[in-house]
Amino acid sequence: MLNKYIFCYFTGNEPENESVHFAVSKDGYHFDALKNNEKIITQTLGKKCCRDPFIFRDEDNIFHIIATDMRCCDGWSSNNSMIVWDSRDLVNWENERIIDFSQFEETKSANRVWAPQVIFDKFKNAYMIYWTHNNTDDDLDTITWYAYTNDLKTLTTRPAVLFKPKSGLCGIDADIIEVNGKYYLYQADGEKEAICYAVADRPDGPYFEPDNNKVSVADTALEGNCIYRIIGTDKYVLIADKFKAGGYFMQETSDMINFKKVSDFSLDHLHPRHGSVMHITDEEYERLKKAFC
Repeated sequence: MLNKYIFCYFTGNEPENESVHFAVSKDGYHFDALKNNEKIITQTLGKKCCRDPFIFRDEDNIFHIIATDMRCCDGWSSNNSMIVWDSRDLVNWENERIIDFSQFEETKSANRVWAPQVIFDKFKNAYMIYWTHNNTDDDLDTITWYAYTNDLKTLTTRPAVLFKPKSGLCGIDADIIEVNGKYYLYQADGEKEAICYAVADRPDGPYFEPDNNKVSVADTALEGNCIYRIIGTDKYVLIADKFKAGGYFMQETSDMINFKKVSDFSLDHLHPRHGSVMHITDEEYERLKKAFC
């Protein structure tokens, strides 16, 4: 039974902090760091630094982490790849590999391949990778692209634009969740400087962007958002990085559109930056605590 939570994140812009970190929770609001908040994985490929790690469980009960292969000190427009790891137990991570987007005609000039995430598309029986992307040779801003894969190694479709805000400005850090047959895409909107949403009937869209689509209730700018259900309730919690003010923000909803601030939560002690939350079992929770405490 999935009734616990794991938070996967990185902790800062220095190379020693651009790595995978874990924390766990019993209630989805209060999280405890594992391994004294030190890195869980030592990256050996690509930039040897990663950001925005996304953790998920596939249809065969195998775990994966996909992350931005990037070193901040090289500059914000300095990467063209993602990095991926696999695990059967959440403790041992293997099969480290790079997905390089400079190899595709559509993205050969990529200089920002950020914040990758994965959702299983039941309509196509395949995994859809989606990420924040920018090319140097087109007139698009930094927005959400997507492609399909069966093995998280090779793509079965060409990279393409998934969603572009009506403003034509940037939209970054998209996070998609399916609720009652609708797919909600939440992202940091460059025009409104807030977390905004769009909605679709399928993970690959098309996404409808309402005029009044701001959902963040913070009094400061947010990015790196992640939304997840509080098990046993109809509540969904959205957490996000207060990247200008520092720290994290938490808000919750029951209808996916109207949110209220959550005051009683603990994340800031982890010094987290953009991360992701996944439900885990009691046995997985205890295994992680034993391995990393």
